[in-house]
Amino acid sequence: MSQRRALGGLFSVLTVAFAAVAVWAAAGAGGSLRRWVVAAAAAALGAWFATLAWPLLRRH
Repeated sequence: MSQRRALGGLFSVLTVAFAAVAVWAAAGAGGSLRRWVVAAAAAALGAWFATLAWPLLRRH
């Protein structure tokens, strides 16, 4: 496995982890502003890691 693919896999795992945190925080947020902030931040980080993973996993 190339280092490029391994890094893409790592970023993919982090994307899924941050997406799960975002969903979990949003599901339990209710009226808590703190949990909504955590959900938004986790979603933003997940989206950022997805943009890092995509080019590394794409075939040329």
